[in-house]
Amino acid sequence: MSTTTDPRSVMNIEADILERADAEFAEALVEALDIREHETGEHSKRVACHTLVLARRFTSDAGQLRQIYWGSLLHDIGKIGIPDAILLKQDSLDEEEWNVMRTHPEKGYRIVSQIPDMKEAAELVFSHEERFDGSGYPRGLRGEQISLGARLFAVIDTLDAITSDRPYRKAGSFEQAREEIVSMSGTQFDPAAVQAFLAEEATLREMVEAKCMLPNDLAIPQTQMKGAGRGNTRH
Repeated sequence: MSTTTDPRSVMNIEADILERADAEFAEALVEALDIREHETGEHSKRVACHTLVLARRFTSDAGQLRQIYWGSLLHDIGKIGIPDAILLKQDSLDEEEWNVMRTHPEKGYRIVSQIPDMKEAAELVFSHEERFDGSGYPRGLRGEQISLGARLFAVIDTLDAITSDRPYRKAGSFEQAREEIVSMSGTQFDPAAVQAFLAEEATLREMVEAKCMLPNDLAIPQTQMKGAGRGNTRH
């Protein structure tokens, strides 16, 4: 006797396949940028998992966490649209070149917003160069006009920038990064994000030393990740 296939089962399988495809496409974009920039290495993956540590202090919703993760991972993807002469320039950029470089958040937004169900992640990409006091770019957003994910990401991006090697300098210490982050609370950074950073200092120190690897107790449960992004996301 033949059995009838449950349409809901087919739809769930299709959703899982599409979600995996979206994730693989996002990771491929990051890999393409890493290859082009020559020096970013694992930066995008580190800031994505570090930002999740802070995000877990504000939400336990898997869809929301998923959006913050992908937005953090893809934050600089718009640099794919920046000419090599500017993106790879070893000397300081002049004003005209900086104006071109400052278009990368909007370019990134246009890319990520085309990926199904990444609207909120795309907003993080658009907002990741904004500053809490309104002095950032490209839109001059301030305070809670900036998405939560972008406000959390800003702290982590500075942490990673200071504690990672660069072609022109060796990595600084966690203490140096901590001092910089605390000093910019209320100007560059959301004070609530800074407080979350201080509360998670021990975990972040461990992760910086290990160069990422999200602790198991902070990871997004895989059972929640399935289907979490399709029609159940935030920002």
